[in-house]
Amino acid sequence: MNTEHKDYGLEIQKLFVEFLAQDQDLFVRVNNIMSPEYFDRTLRKSVEFIQEHANEYGALPKREQLMATTGLELAGIPDVDDRHKKWFADEFENFCKQKALEGAILKSTDLLEKGEFGAVEKLVKDAVQVGLAKHMGTNYWESPSERIERVRSARGGTSTGWKAVDHKLYGGFNRGELNIFAAASGGGKSLFLQNLALNWALEGHNVIYISLELSEELCSMRLDSMITGMNTKEVFRNVSDVDLKVRMAGKKAGVLQIVQLPNGITVNDLNSYMKEFEVKNNIKIDAMLVDYLDLMMPAQRKVPPSDLFIKDKFVSEELRNFSVEHQLLFATASQLNRSAVEEVEFDHSHISGGLSKIQTADNVIGIFTSNAMRERGRYQIQFMKTRSSAGVGSKVDLNFDVEGLRITDLDDDEADANPVNNTSAIHDKLKRQSQLKGHDNNLSENMAVEKAVGNVDRMRSILKKQD
Repeated sequence: MNTEHKDYGLEIQKLFVEFLAQDQDLFVRVNNIMSPEYFDRTLRKSVEFIQEHANEYGALPKREQLMATTGLELAGIPDVDDRHKKWFADEFENFCKQKALEGAILKSTDLLEKGEFGAVEKLVKDAVQVGLAKHMGTNYWESPSERIERVRSARGGTSTGWKAVDHKLYGGFNRGELNIFAAASGGGKSLFLQNLALNWALEGHNVIYISLELSEELCSMRLDSMITGMNTKEVFRNVSDVDLKVRMAGKKAGVLQIVQLPNGITVNDLNSYMKEFEVKNNIKIDAMLVDYLDLMMPAQRKVPPSDLFIKDKFVSEELRNFSVEHQLLFATASQLNRSAVEEVEFDHSHISGGLSKIQTADNVIGIFTSNAMRERGRYQIQFMKTRSSAGVGSKVDLNFDVEGLRITDLDDDEADANPVNNTSAIHDKLKRQSQLKGHDNNLSENMAVEKAVGNVDRMRSILKKQD
């Protein structure tokens, strides 16, 4: 289709109205993209009448009705065939797109003066997207094998780096998804996102890690520990070794760019940064991680920061649209509320800001740990929502290197151990006991878990001696 700028004068606009007024099928095809405002003032009333009559009565008005109501006299176009209809559809689509863009530019002037840049971007985006439907969907009966293969190749296309997690997600995360890790304050949100960023980069993906809380230096130091296995003190004492190991790992990895941006940024800021980075470095970004969603603001609407439900709803929707538009691997995090502090199992009510984020997200994964678990090198994740798998409600235990901060799958012997040796089983048992005993149990959650896990460790030692 020809999309260059054209001068659509009064005569050609009147010709468009002639086509619209005499062909019901053509009108139905283009009705969704046209507006009376696109036409010359002398024609707007007539176009508006045609639309209203068709929408209300399900039929186009007669030429006599149009003349009597709006004063526009149409002669009709004889001998119209499919070639003429194709010309009209192409030209009218270009006309509507051009007029929509002109209108968006004019309306943007006042918005720019008010500093409402998000609204300006939406106006221009909507105008550019004006057009007739190009994708006609899927013919269910045609080529089932090809259709199934497309689904198979698209689902779970990218590993998280944790086999146990990939198994629950039928292969991993997909491009164009919004994936949220949820944890209490200090519960490991940043740690999981940093480990995931490193996993993706080591797999060869180009990754941007955006921190809205931690400094670039602290994030980088954590990654130094993850790559070398050294704690912070050892990193400072072995700068040369760290430098060599990081550089060697980087030679086989994709880009891993860490940037700290201020609280209150919008998805427009993410888009602007990513585009600038791609242009300056001549690369395509594959993945973005934002630490974390709760610290962002919506771009399209002005919402009081205190209205968490609405704010997070708009931010979540914009982030998911951003991920879909750029086909990114995308992960962020969210805070669990106070009611989740004493819990060992999470549900939707524990998410700060309510259901608005969960309803939009594709995968929501809760992070559980305690001081005792961390000391013994354990994290547990709980699948609160999975859109493309049956993992909801299931749990996965992961190994945590206290010194190197690396989160990995459990060893095979630990993963295959008897359920009594599984941290999830311990949590379930503790919860059942707390429900039966109520307030009679004076042990704190951390002390209870520590005692239970200690018993398991002793049992494992006995079993190994017997073997």
